Amino acid sequence: MAVPVTARWEVAGFLGLTGATGLIDAVSYLSLGHTFVANMTGNVVFLGFAVVPASGFRFGPPVAAVLGFVLGSLGGGRAARVLDGRPRRWLGTAFGAQAVVLWVCALLVGVGVLRETGGTSYVLIVALASCFGLQNATVRHAAPRDLTTTVLTLTLTGLAADSVLGTGRSAKPHRRLGSIAAMFVGAAIGALLLQKTVSGVIALAGAVVAAAALVFLFAPAPAPDPAA
Repeated sequence: MAVPVTARWEVAGFLGLTGATGLIDAVSYLSLGHTFVANMTGNVVFLGFAVVPASGFRFGPPVAAVLGFVLGSLGGGRAARVLDGRPRRWLGTAFGAQAVVLWVCALLVGVGVLRETGGTSYVLIVALASCFGLQNATVRHAAPRDLTTTVLTLTLTGLAADSVLGTGRSAKPHRRLGSIAAMFVGAAIGALLLQKTVSGVIALAGAVVAAAALVFLFAPAPAPDPAA
């Protein structure tokens, strides 16, 4: 589906989502039992580690993350189907819903309803993972291949393989470098703020995602193709 905004706004929106991923994965890995709510490859590896009791990894957190991620992905796929042909409404609704869930999680953590440990931590993991399942399902229909917003494996591969030392096809690696930087900065800020507040990091991620939703709702549309 064509993204309904100009290229610069499109990149800005997706880089913001990448930064939000770094923020929330800092929360999930550092505070919620060594799991990821956005990177499912890591969770599969953690499940393998958990087979060995001495590894220190548990089955519960990654299982909850995978479950939430799948549920969010189903919702994202459904939204893409229902709102096909209305890209602004689709992207704005998907990312707006993600922001709202993040803010609700932040509120519930802030007032002590959800905690980073104990039984309610699983509810938090499922909720956060569903947000990023929704994000992934939406982004895979819209974003360029090098702006996946959650996993940087292909981004790093493309950056190296298409460089002047590789195929030489990538004359402008700025988007890929920006994606790496956004994830790094988000994770670093998340780790720093977690020393003071968990709910604040989640709320900040919600604000970044909400900003991305506003970009896709209201940013200028690309100019019509004169050859069309």
